[in-house]
Amino acid sequence: QVQLVESGGGLVQAGGSLRLSCAGPGRTFSSYAMGWFRQAPGKEREIVAAISWSGGSTYYADSVKGRFTISRENVKNTVYLQMNSLKPEDTAVYYCNRGESIATMTRETLDAWGQGTLVTVSS
Repeated sequence: QVQLVESGGGLVQAGGSLRLSCAGPGRTFSSYAMGWFRQAPGKEREIVAAISWSGGSTYYADSVKGRFTISRENVKNTVYLQMNSLKPEDTAVYYCNRGESIATMTRETLDAWGQGTLVTVSS
């Protein structure tokens, strides 16, 4: 397992934007799919978006399609989540994690969960 560090969260008004970042060790980052997850108070953690190791394939939960964009820069060992048109229901702690592939990401991730980054969207 590796330690991934999330950043970029904050307080934003509805309709606003944020960009989250997730950094990991280079030797284990570029070979794996990466995913963003979130957990709202009182709810289970859910997958938000995922991206293949090359960046050529992506997945989005229906609730964020058209508003969020996942991307990665393997040379910087970083994956991003650009969040636009934010809604109060996007309020959650956001986490990143690795997976063997996009397809398996919803069932199994490879690393212990980090502290995440809190996103709060006010109405």
